[in-house]
Amino acid sequence: MAAVAETEARQKGLKSGAIGVVSATVIGVASTAPAYSAACTIGLVAAVAGHGSPAIMLVAFFPMLFTAAAYYYLNRVDPDCGATFSWVTRAMGPNAGWLGGWGVVVADIVVMPSLAWIAAYYTYSLFGADGLASDPWALLGLGALFILAMTLICWLGIELSARTQFVLLATEILILVGFSIWAIVKVYLNHPPGSSPLSWDWINPFKLSLSELSQGVLLALFIYWGWDTAANVNEETRDGRRSSGVATVLSTLVLVGTYVVVAFATTAYKGPRFLANNPDDVLTTMVGAPWNKLLMIAVLTSAMASTQTTILPTARTTLSMAAHGALPKALAKIHPRFLTPTWSTWWFGIASILWWVLLVLVDRGENILWDTISGLGFAIAFYYGITAIAAPILFRKHVFGSLKNFLLVGVAPTLGFAALLWVFVKSLFDYWDPTNSYTPAWFAFGDFRGIGPALVIGIGMLLLGIPLWLWARRAYPDYFRRRAEIAESLTEMLPDEFRVTEETTEIREFQTPSVRRAVDPAGSKERRDE
Repeated sequence: MAAVAETEARQKGLKSGAIGVVSATVIGVASTAPAYSAACTIGLVAAVAGHGSPAIMLVAFFPMLFTAAAYYYLNRVDPDCGATFSWVTRAMGPNAGWLGGWGVVVADIVVMPSLAWIAAYYTYSLFGADGLASDPWALLGLGALFILAMTLICWLGIELSARTQFVLLATEILILVGFSIWAIVKVYLNHPPGSSPLSWDWINPFKLSLSELSQGVLLALFIYWGWDTAANVNEETRDGRRSSGVATVLSTLVLVGTYVVVAFATTAYKGPRFLANNPDDVLTTMVGAPWNKLLMIAVLTSAMASTQTTILPTARTTLSMAAHGALPKALAKIHPRFLTPTWSTWWFGIASILWWVLLVLVDRGENILWDTISGLGFAIAFYYGITAIAAPILFRKHVFGSLKNFLLVGVAPTLGFAALLWVFVKSLFDYWDPTNSYTPAWFAFGDFRGIGPALVIGIGMLLLGIPLWLWARRAYPDYFRRRAEIAESLTEMLPDEFRVTEETTEIREFQTPSVRRAVDPAGSKERRDE
């Protein structure tokens, strides 16, 4: 299995076996920016669910875990750095695959300015440069430097990227865990105003109303986004066919543990009212100087880490698309020394800066950045959802082969898809209302109230892929002539639980001769000789 993965990696030119499962997991966790995500989301969740914030974090985890199951099995049969693009192409055909790849690119481009903005803002705040922290052009200038620096690290090699992530992620996780322990101890020793002892009821979702549960999950679902980066480095991971799939699942488990602990600590220490009144950053506002500097460092390193790991999946997605003949061949160019994508890496870093410049020209305030984060959910739900449903489609001949297959390859990914579809549809209705966006309504005229900018940005960026897809169909007809496959046609790549062997003679009776030859060419020859 590993030899096949290494051969495929050499075909694209990426450095095979450069990192292990731990490094891949670190990259997956760092991509979600845990400290930044927690700081910006827990207050909003507390406003909806009160003391039930830990329960919301737990419930929002399950759609991600179900989707990670799809990633695990799809990666086992096709360890391609394009991940969503490659898998959806196999399961649902080239049109769906191309649009799935576009969804990954859109999500990553849209989020980059907000990540770099946070990194720049907290850098200025850390050193007391409040004037620069409120100047959009100063933030853009420093943020652009962060993007270029992280792009350079990604280009210089996957090992350097992994080592950088170890340092940045370790810093933010240690500070987050240390803060959580400190806050819980303070609750029981000093009983600060607004505090309350921990309660198991806080993690019980049945204590919440359906409205509280749905609104809270909608807010919390996307703080888990990013763990799939572990799959995009599969061709550079040792035993990537297995290790990258394991890393995606481990990433979600690390995240749920982190978020639940932080939700318990913040809720106990200050209470839901304080959290709801400080939704932009519940962490640094909870402690006074100089300890708030530590939490600033946690959020800063979190944003920097996520800025870097957001570059990795996009560069490898466009690399894969180009290698498969769905995008210009230049994007498949690999640096001969660093063994990383050249054009695919640098175009994304530059495109992210240009996107940020456009946002500043539209609205010099920070509100437009928050609207891009809100609109980001559409692209995330789209490409996670289409990847999840690709698993039962690709493995449809094997789903009912055993209870394990049925639950992990059929039921779990389908539930993940259903949850993400619900989020997508609900977000359409929520963000149509301009009051749910940070900037004033767009396209308002007469009695028409207009449309929320978050909806326009989120759906508009996805729809931008349609003319590009139509152009690609004309420019790259060979790729679009591919047909959707089923797992049986990938028999030689199948993991053991899906592989048909000589011992399973009952199943072999239903195989076509071509599949029998693919599974056991020697045996087929013997039968022909007989």
